[in-house]
Amino acid sequence: MTTTLLQSWQRTLASAPLAPALIEAATGRVWTRADLEGASDAWLARHPVDLHGRIVLFSEPNGPQWLVLLLALLKARAIVAPLDPGEPPAAQRTIARALRAAFVWNGASLEPLAGGRIFTDARRVIKLTSGSAGAPRALAFTDAQMLADGRHVCAAMQIASPDFNYALIPFGHSYGWGNLVVPLLAQGTGIVCGSTALPHVIAAEIARFQPTVFPAVPALLRALAHADVPPHSLASLHTIISAGAPLDPAIARAFHERLGRPIHNFYGSSETGGIAFDRTGTAASEGRAVGTPLPGVTVSLTRDRRIRVASEAVFTFGNRRPGTHLAADFGEFNTRGELVLLGRAGRTVKIAGRRLNLAEVEHALRALPGVRDAYALPHPGREETLAAIVACDRHPAEWRDTLRTRLASWKVPRKLVALPAFPLTARGKTDTRKLRALVSANSEPLQSVTS
Repeated sequence: MTTTLLQSWQRTLASAPLAPALIEAATGRVWTRADLEGASDAWLARHPVDLHGRIVLFSEPNGPQWLVLLLALLKARAIVAPLDPGEPPAAQRTIARALRAAFVWNGASLEPLAGGRIFTDARRVIKLTSGSAGAPRALAFTDAQMLADGRHVCAAMQIASPDFNYALIPFGHSYGWGNLVVPLLAQGTGIVCGSTALPHVIAAEIARFQPTVFPAVPALLRALAHADVPPHSLASLHTIISAGAPLDPAIARAFHERLGRPIHNFYGSSETGGIAFDRTGTAASEGRAVGTPLPGVTVSLTRDRRIRVASEAVFTFGNRRPGTHLAADFGEFNTRGELVLLGRAGRTVKIAGRRLNLAEVEHALRALPGVRDAYALPHPGREETLAAIVACDRHPAEWRDTLRTRLASWKVPRKLVALPAFPLTARGKTDTRKLRALVSANSEPLQSVTS
């Protein structure tokens, strides 16, 4: 019989009910496994509603209440659909209608929703994609798929029951599920719930509570690398992970040099969970690759170099090839067997009558001195010409001539805009919608040059 998330938790609970499960860094309060279990039972007693097979949405920040809700809903055999923390009520209801959810948790009570459906299949968790390439998609997963992702992640990163994760990434994102929530449920890996993204607070909380693993995003690591925090404050960490967006190799090197800890690249997707991991921590600092496939995950390439992922963690519902997913990224394997990302599919445009993958332009831009990231797009004011925005402290005019030596003239963006750092979404990904708006507006403090 297939093990469920709830059965995994019950085994973890029975093995050591008084073991700490979550520490609230803001207050220092420790929640044991038994505390979370008791609170989830109390929640169910206060809300005697039939939730079996019904989708329940909730929007909660990281913390004990998130985990209490999760456990209670699993016990009620509901389908769990966590949203981004602080999602506005109007947006919650829009998502609920699209999912045909039956209830939404408003922080105090369960609100029934018209049109809610009862699902009789094996779906247990709904993940919402980031929507970075369009509207967010809802992906349904089984217990087995969620547990498989956690198993792959823990095996690759050597995360064990005695470890503690320092949590600033949202629990309900795919990254948070695989690195934080499932390891707690399945093997008792505890969580130190960070209070804020300020670098000095992060360092102080890590020094105080001694977590051993830090799943992070590049923006957090960039802030820490540049902050005047004592290196010994991070001494308890044996693994620091970067995922969600490309990490500038210069940041990885600065972090290692200043704080004495390497950063490990991690690559995954909402559809598949974890895909590849840099076990040595050298690929990040050299800008070499995202790592090698996780145990239990098979990565192959199509003829046009699209990344194909196969594992027990790949979503089933709505997937025409169960167990396999064709990712939105192009890639290749280097001589070390590491996966190198080459850009996203579906970003081919027509320029001067010829087709061009925008990833080629972005790759050339990122290779320029001082450029930390790049995003290419069709020129907002000139048909069949290019524009690009870069994260860089220099004016684009300083290296336009260099770019012309690396790209054919028709591939060189006619409009180049520079800003110190790219805007990010709540998930730590590049906010491409804001980038497109910035290029169109070209307002201060952006530096730009147009030819």
